[in-house]
Amino acid sequence: MGRGGAPKDRGDGPDRKCIATGEVQPKYGLVRFVVGPDSEVVPDILGKLPGRGMYVSADRTSLEKAVSKGLFSRSAKQPVKVAETLVDEVETQLARRVVDLISLQRKAGRAVAGFEKVKNWLQMEEAEVLIQAVDGSGRGKSKLSTPHYGSYIGWLTADELGLAFGRQTVIHGALASGGLTQRVVEEAQRLKGVRVKEDGRGHPKG
Repeated sequence: MGRGGAPKDRGDGPDRKCIATGEVQPKYGLVRFVVGPDSEVVPDILGKLPGRGMYVSADRTSLEKAVSKGLFSRSAKQPVKVAETLVDEVETQLARRVVDLISLQRKAGRAVAGFEKVKNWLQMEEAEVLIQAVDGSGRGKSKLSTPHYGSYIGWLTADELGLAFGRQTVIHGALASGGLTQRVVEEAQRLKGVRVKEDGRGHPKG
């Protein structure tokens, strides 16, 4: 397992070194940054922005170290500007990315929301991933179990899941296999590393 709980067994894509830890790992377990035209460090969540990439492990401790220790300037070999809110911006963009991917799976018929629909998918072994809102009732969430050999995502809020499923709020969701489901799991692991502390509690908002 890599940092943030991301599996290390995916073979595609080259490895990159984290500028904060020195650890070499697959790119999907890291966050890419580039230096923008105004010399400000910009997160590149999709990995498509032009410029030389700088990589940091997708966990809050590493990101905060990169910011506080001036590691972006060292890596870029030039003075760069780093916003105080950079780590929070990474979290926001990663959450938006996960929400967008779940929404695409929903539109493709590979995602459902609501306790009864999720329960039915689990019973029929249609579900590959169980998703539950971090701020949902613990008692209610305990009535559903992660699919055998499947994955669990439990660090999105009910509001974020609501956006993904086109509702006001959602507590329970599930994804079928195929399509973008593996990508959802990988991006959710990156989000978990940035959002969830080692003691299991989320990073306080505001």
